[in-house]
Amino acid sequence: MRRIKRIVMLLNPSRNYTRGLISGIAKYARLQSDWVFYRPLHYREPTPERSLVQILRELKPHGIFMREPEQMEKIIEMGIPTVSYPYTVELIPGVANVAADHIAIGQMAARHFLDRGFQHFAYNGFDDWWWSRRRREGFCEVVRQAGYEANIYELPPEERRTWDKELPAIGRWLRSLPLPVGLMACNDDRAELIIEACRAVGLSIPDQVAVVGVDNDPLVCELCSPPLSSVSLGLEKAGYESAALLDQMIRDRTVEPRTILIEPTHVETRLSTDTMAVSDQYVAASVRFIRDNIRRNISAKDVADSVLLSRRALEKRFRRILGKSILDEVRRMRVELVVRMLMDRHMKIHDIAEALGFPSTSHLSRYFRSQMGMSPIQYRQRNLA
Repeated sequence: MRRIKRIVMLLNPSRNYTRGLISGIAKYARLQSDWVFYRPLHYREPTPERSLVQILRELKPHGIFMREPEQMEKIIEMGIPTVSYPYTVELIPGVANVAADHIAIGQMAARHFLDRGFQHFAYNGFDDWWWSRRRREGFCEVVRQAGYEANIYELPPEERRTWDKELPAIGRWLRSLPLPVGLMACNDDRAELIIEACRAVGLSIPDQVAVVGVDNDPLVCELCSPPLSSVSLGLEKAGYESAALLDQMIRDRTVEPRTILIEPTHVETRLSTDTMAVSDQYVAASVRFIRDNIRRNISAKDVADSVLLSRRALEKRFRRILGKSILDEVRRMRVELVVRMLMDRHMKIHDIAEALGFPSTSHLSRYFRSQMGMSPIQYRQRNLA
């Protein structure tokens, strides 16, 4: 009979970020027959005044998943194999860490706007949070490499960050930006505030201000008006990998704690960035045609015919304004759609190929590999648990 392993879960499932991680942990746990989870909840403790450290000493767990609980240092000193998902600091010494690749997150958001023809960019976040600064660095790096500069919001003192005081300040900042602008917010909550500020000062989303957040929390994103585009993270995969690492640390105490990176997977495009920031009416109309017909196997001639221009004339406009060919844009949009479909584990590769008009899964695989450097199956395995 296998020995039961008691695993303490000190993660609050109230937010999409931790729910995604817990989902991955649960998938790994289902493969084990000896994991039993314990979640300390005050309402079910007979003596709520007991400290978490006291509870852990009595429970004698084999492993711990935690964020940054109270008495964290004392918990680490107990020497129990632990995986942490830090928030206020970059890494917690003495335990395994799981942290997002914040630079890559900012880079993905910047490319999202560049692909849509934006030439003006802005970032709104928290200067006093390290993860927000890293996302800003990645965003500004890609924008700068493309030959542009990003306008950075200056955060007011903490006492002036209440909704009623900061909303007008953000509105004034938005009014000072050159339009149209692609604006990255450090997370979905911040993006929600940006959208509210845009509405307050009469700026149209996405035509004047396109907004992208981070975390892809469906509740927050769908509550926004218009619905918010957001960088989605490989939370489930990171949760699964962190559970596997904790299992190794429990089985073999000589296994060294290491850091697992949470990679961004894609931008879930909703109405807040569903635009093309170009003044050329033929290019803008062509991009709309491509977007509306992206499930069909359309050609460059189909696109040119839709705007009543010759293919050669439209190609010149695309290359001058977007720096790419018509087919480059068709491929980008189709691959972007394939990526979103791959993130739904219930969709079979065959069904994706059929839905997008590919004659076979092998055709889809070659098409996807030519753009992403890997097959659809490899991409799914890399980004899902």
